[in-house]
Amino acid sequence: MKVLFIGGTGTISGAITRKVAARGDELYLLNRGNRSEGMPDNVRQIRCDIGDEKAAAAALKGLRFDVVCDFIGFVPEQVERDYRLFAGRTRQYMYISSASAYHKPLKDYRINEGTSLANPYWEYSRNKIACEEYLMKMYREKGFPVTIVRPSHTYSERSVPVGVHGDNGSFQVLKRMLEGKPVIIPGDGTSLWTITYNEDFADGFLGLMGNPHAIGEAFQITNDESLTWNQIYGIVADCLGVELKAYHVASEFLAAVGPYDFTGSLIGDKANTVVFDNRKLKAAVPGFCPAIRAEEGLRRTVEYVMAHEECRKEDKAFDAWCDRVIAALEQAKEAVR
Repeated sequence: MKVLFIGGTGTISGAITRKVAARGDELYLLNRGNRSEGMPDNVRQIRCDIGDEKAAAAALKGLRFDVVCDFIGFVPEQVERDYRLFAGRTRQYMYISSASAYHKPLKDYRINEGTSLANPYWEYSRNKIACEEYLMKMYREKGFPVTIVRPSHTYSERSVPVGVHGDNGSFQVLKRMLEGKPVIIPGDGTSLWTITYNEDFADGFLGLMGNPHAIGEAFQITNDESLTWNQIYGIVADCLGVELKAYHVASEFLAAVGPYDFTGSLIGDKANTVVFDNRKLKAAVPGFCPAIRAEEGLRRTVEYVMAHEECRKEDKAFDAWCDRVIAALEQAKEAVR
């Protein structure tokens, strides 16, 4: 197939790029070229800022594709631009939405593609919903061949998936574990969550590319495995060879004391127990079966992060914030005893 990825070098898209290139498709990446290191040699680069629609139209002149996928579209204006650029020029347009768009507060912990979309807690999710609504409108009214894909907490070897972290990613949580400090886990740590290694996600995504059953449809791509946050943090501590010192804090409290957007990322997403029903994806992509369990994926990730300095970004502000939150709650305990 002749394929265009808008983006193509991120946590989700990087794994897909490598697999598409490995199977020999004619793959183009349209991006600014800032993260091209490590990309396969047979990938063709179109260096362009997709936000400059005139420049993008010029760079794409005369090109047609079997599949176009936008990995970096977050607001409706961006997918409206994509429609103008690619209507009549691709057999399939794939849009990366988000499972965080599913209804919050939860109506049912079991999630499938028929679950309603509504998230009053997170603007990010509301924008994804608006993007989906526009694209499906174009499918219904104009025949635009759209496929919606909804990932949930997909991770790679470069960053350990945790529930509470600061602006520099998750490494500071690992550093606290290594230093014997308590780490904040949202709620009581018993809500169920799903983490998906990006290579597994890529396998499901490839099965939807060029798939006639995927046109006009939405699919979630996640692992089938559900773990508590206590289990996830426990596995990370085991991989580091240290004892987990869990400090449980209510998500509402974390959201109230900021400065991080835990209203969106926790109350609107990770604090909710969710179990994904992937039967629709498996019907469209026979044989899809995530192969990388949490223990294996987290082990790979912890080992990679600890071996690569560029992945170990310290976050002193977040570290100090954790200490203040814990100290305040310990003082509150003393005050009411």
